[in-house]
Amino acid sequence: ETQVAAAEAAMALGQRPEVAGDSYLEVGPMIGDLALTLDWCSTLIPPAQRNRWAAYAEQAVWNVWHPADAQWGGVAWPWSGWSITDPANNYYYSFLQATMYWALATGNSTWMQLLQNDKLPALSAYLATLEGGGSEEGTAYGLSHRSVFALYRVWRDSTGVNLASLNGHLDASILWWIHATVPTLDRVAPIGDQARVSEPVIYDYHRTLMLEARAMSSNAVARDDAAWWLHSISNQTMESGFNYRHNLLPSGAGGTPPAALTYHATGTGQLFSRSGWDTGAMWLQFSAGPYVQSHAHQNQGSFTLFEGDWLAATENMWTHSGIQQGTEVHNLLRFVHNGTTVPQREGTTSSMLVTPGSGGDVHVVANLTPAYDGNVAVQSWQRTLDFARRTLRVHDQFSLGSNTSAVFQINVPVQPVIVGRNAAAGNLHIRVLSPANATLSALDWRTQSVPGDETYYSGWRIDVSGGSTEYIVELTGNDSIFAHGFE
Repeated sequence: ETQVAAAEAAMALGQRPEVAGDSYLEVGPMIGDLALTLDWCSTLIPPAQRNRWAAYAEQAVWNVWHPADAQWGGVAWPWSGWSITDPANNYYYSFLQATMYWALATGNSTWMQLLQNDKLPALSAYLATLEGGGSEEGTAYGLSHRSVFALYRVWRDSTGVNLASLNGHLDASILWWIHATVPTLDRVAPIGDQARVSEPVIYDYHRTLMLEARAMSSNAVARDDAAWWLHSISNQTMESGFNYRHNLLPSGAGGTPPAALTYHATGTGQLFSRSGWDTGAMWLQFSAGPYVQSHAHQNQGSFTLFEGDWLAATENMWTHSGIQQGTEVHNLLRFVHNGTTVPQREGTTSSMLVTPGSGGDVHVVANLTPAYDGNVAVQSWQRTLDFARRTLRVHDQFSLGSNTSAVFQINVPVQPVIVGRNAAAGNLHIRVLSPANATLSALDWRTQSVPGDETYYSGWRIDVSGGSTEYIVELTGNDSIFAHGFE
């Protein structure tokens, strides 16, 4: 009642209500709450109040799908229509939630037909393309899939139709999120924008996503894997009171981790590999695939390395905003043309060939040239990774246009010590094997803070320069059999 009354007050002043804010981002939970209350408590709601609620909710849902003609209280309030046709985007799921809950609560045939004939088929068709599960929006905005899996459950229980069974995305996402979790089971891979919290620590949303996925999975192995993860991660109780109800979904008993140590999700272009399922294992994440979403980063060809803590990771984790997307904050080659960093282009797709070995060993050959969309400054770039025995060897081969240089960069959490072609940053040891004339330097990210714009709280970047056609760099952890002092 408070929500509807506030909306009516806004409309009386010629304003739009809160539900329309931020391109209707919160329309799902807001109209969803109203629909549930109207449905469950219908005998307690007088007809006049019911009519007011219905007028408000109906207008909200109509406005979502008719952005150019949207209005409130007879006043035109057109909006952009952001993502109403993009089932890859988290906004789309909020729009689905509002429409589904309202349609089910009222039996509105118009909205039921829109869902059945258009919006839900579009969602299923898109998710079917994400071989290996996960989200193209990364590990923060990708948590919006918890809403998708919850909608699966509501739709099945209300209509008998199991949307989760139409493709393999849900079961694959259970594996995607397990492998995206670092060995200490308290953080996940820092892929894409991290706007809620810059370092991707395990939170209620991660737990909710897995609970919803497990609830809808009919695959015994996937449910067992999910149960292991749910009983092993750092978040066991939900941190915030408004999320407590999600723990009503069963987490299962016992469970075991997946058999494989390497996981390649071709749909999102993400590779995860680890030396074991113990908390002290070394873990690798690597990106080479589609760069097509606004919350994704220019991180094609970038890697993350973890052993007990972050060894090498995106500097974005140590920023105030968590939305630094440029190549300069990732562990890749930075191409500089006439003094300006060459950006990767959204709407491109890189690729990788993955050859798993035993014990989490993996050989990867990635073609990153497409990420630069034909920019003459970057004529070609191939990155080869060999991850074995807690050592990562990176071999870059590239061809440059005129007035262009290539810098091999590694972002690390602590100040590095550099001696010749070797460096150490905490437990990370770095050896530059090629070129022989390579020079190393370090950037303190705190010096890059811009008052009122962006704050870099900590972190350093090691730049390796001098390569004209290739770099070969070896990174080892403290427990590697190759770990050693400077040579």
